[in-house]
Parts: sequence; structure tokens; C-alpha cells
Amino acid sequence: MALLLLMFSQAVNAACVDAVVLVHGNTATPASWDNTYTYLLSKGYTSSDIYRPNWGSKTCAACNDHNGTEETPVRNALVTALNQSCTGKIDVIGHSMGATLAAQQIDKLAIASQVNSFVGIAGAFRGLLSCGVYPYNVWNSTCGSKGLSVSSPFLDSIYGTHFGNKVYSIKSYIDQVVCSTGSCLVYGIHSSSIWGENATYNYNLGHFGLQTDTAAQQYILIK
Repeated sequence: MALLLLMFSQAVNAACVDAVVLVHGNTATPASWDNTYTYLLSKGYTSSDIYRPNWGSKTCAACNDHNGTEETPVRNALVTALNQSCTGKIDVIGHSMGATLAAQQIDKLAIASQVNSFVGIAGAFRGLLSCGVYPYNVWNSTCGSKGLSVSSPFLDSIYGTHFGNKVYSIKSYIDQVVCSTGSCLVYGIHSSSIWGENATYNYNLGHFGLQTDTAAQQYILIK
């Protein structure tokens, strides 16, 4: 009986993992995480361990920013994941604008100490050169004061903030979005690099391949 109880206890402990929040990019859907979702399931996660908030307009990329209705689904997912996580901590992976949106909500909720790993994939943490430099930015929401123009009030508000106990970025120098102007660098630093990060990983992949084709690396960073 004691042996059975020990085996049961070990099985329970092995099954306890951080809840994971996967935040998609601008105009994308939770299904954009299907490769990561399937990979995590193959590694012992259950569907109840994984949260994929659905945020923003799907038809107007220029309409989305980091304010109001875009925030709510991501904030709710983070709170729910924390409340349900058997470890009391979570891991967060964001792609593209979802990375900066997730970072913002972690900061607003003041939960960085409860985030074991934060992974930003193809995020524009230092701004999109294609948006211009605030306040001389492209005139739309995505590039506005709550958006991704270089030195926007939004980006300035999260600059230097810590988003987890471990922070990683996954990036590319052929990213069609972050590097659309021909350069990926903002003030000499790749825009997808995150200040204070523990490590960064470069892939010869496009903007969307960075999300779909790095599931194994994503798992390594959060396990």
C-alpha cells in the first residue's frame, strides 16, 4: 500500500506543471498556436493547463493597439491561469503584438514574480520602424500612442520592466514585419530583443514561422 501511495504521489507531482498562456499576434487567432499546443500536449500538458486568449480585430490590423478591448481577454487569461495553476505560477509566450500586449498586462497586474518564464517571439519591444518615430508616426492605432511606433508612450511605459523570473526572445533577421524596412535594429538593437533577457535565439525564419516552427524551443524555455 505504501508503495502504491508513493507511486501515486510521484504521478501527481509529475503531472503538476505551470499553466501556460499563449498570446497570438495582430489579427491572428488562438489557432495560430496549434503547433505549440500539440507539442505541449505531447510533453504531458493537458488542455486545462493551456490558455489561448482571443483578442483584437481579425479584419483591421491597423485598428488594434494595447488599449481597452484588446487588453481584456489577455488580462483575464493571465488571471485565470494563475488562479488555476497547480504550481501557483505561470509561463507566458507571446507572438508579435501579442508579446508586447502580454508584457503590458503582466506589468499592469504586477505578477512578474509569478511568471516563471516569459518568451517574446517576433515582438517589436523597441518599436516598428515601419510605424515611424512617435509623434511623427504613421497615423493609425497600431502605430499610435498605444501602439508600436518607436518611442511611443506605450513602449516607453514598459521599457525596462521585468516580465518574469526568466525572460527570453526568439527573433529573426528576415522577419517580414519587424524588419520590413530592411533593418531590424532600433537604436542599434534588434527590436525583438528584450531588455534584461536571459537569452535570445535567432532563427532563419519569417515572422510567422518564428511562432509555428519553434515549438520545441518554446517548450525547452518553459519546462
